[in-house]
Amino acid sequence: WCHESLPLRPRDPNDMRSFLFVLGLTSTRGWSPVNVVGSRRMVASRAGVASMEATGPVCIVTGGSRGLGRAIALALGGEGCRVVVNYANSASAAEAVVEEIKGLGGDGVAVQADMGTSEGVAALFKATAEAYSDPVGVLVNNAGITRDTLVLRMKQKQWTDVIDTNLNGVFYASQAATKIMMKKRKGRIINIASVVGKIGNIGQANYAAAKGGVIAMTMSMARELAPRGVTVNAVAPGFIESDMTSELPEEIVDGVMKNIPCGRFGKPEEVAGLVKYLALDPSALYITGHTINVDGGIAIGTC
Repeated sequence: WCHESLPLRPRDPNDMRSFLFVLGLTSTRGWSPVNVVGSRRMVASRAGVASMEATGPVCIVTGGSRGLGRAIALALGGEGCRVVVNYANSASAAEAVVEEIKGLGGDGVAVQADMGTSEGVAALFKATAEAYSDPVGVLVNNAGITRDTLVLRMKQKQWTDVIDTNLNGVFYASQAATKIMMKKRKGRIINIASVVGKIGNIGQANYAAAKGGVIAMTMSMARELAPRGVTVNAVAPGFIESDMTSELPEEIVDGVMKNIPCGRFGKPEEVAGLVKYLALDPSALYITGHTINVDGGIAIGTC
C-alpha cells in the first residue's frame, strides 16, 4: 500500500514480489534498523543549533526524511512550525528536508533515532528538548517498515521487526509525548495507519496487524487524553504516488485503478494536507479518536 517511510529489500526470495508490487508496497532499496541509542544528528544550522526564528508549535515527524513523512514535515514547516525530522539512515535526505522547511519559513532539526526501541525514542525526545525550549505540541507517528511474505513462510524476525517499529514505536513515542502534553493540557497526536489495517492484505499479516493495532490504540488513547485537551487521530492512506508506483507496468496500474473509485493514485501532499489540518487547525480540536481514510474510495463499504 502507501506507506514507504523507510524503504527496504524483501528478504524472502518467495515473497510474492510481483503480487505485492501490485499492492503498491515500498521500494526495494536496502534498509535495516540501526540502533542509535544516545546519538543524534541535528542539522538546523552550521553550528547544529536550531534557529529560533520560527514560532509555530514544535512538531516531531518520525520517518520524516522521505515519502509521506517528507511531505508531512514540509506541510508543517510551511505553517511556521519547528519540525524535528526523524530518520533512520539517510542523513543527507533528512538534512535536505530541514533546508526545505527553512525555505518555507519554518525551522527544523534532523535527528537520527531507531523508532523500534524505547531507547531510540527516548534519545529522540531528548534531542528535541535540547533543540527547542518549548515542549512538543504535535507528534506525527509516521515511521514504518515492511517485511512482506505469506504467513506460512514468515520468519519470527520478519514479524517482530514490523511490530517493533510500526506498533511498539508508536506506543513508545506516544507515551513520551503524552507525558509532556498532559502537563500543558494541549497537544495533538496523529498516527499514520493504513487501509491495510482495516481490510487486511495477502502477504502482509505482520503489517496489517501492526496498523490495525495502531488504529485501536488511537481510539483508546483518544478516550484517555481528551479530558486533558489532547487529541489523538489516525490517517489511513491507500495507494499513494511514489518512485515505485511510477515504475509499475501499465497493465498493473490499470488493474489497480479499477478498484479505486477516484481513478488515480493519491499524492503525498493530499495525505499531508489532512495531517496538517488535524495537527494545527483550531476547528480540529473537536475531532479525536477517528481514523480517516485517504484512499480514493478503495475501502468504501468495507470499513
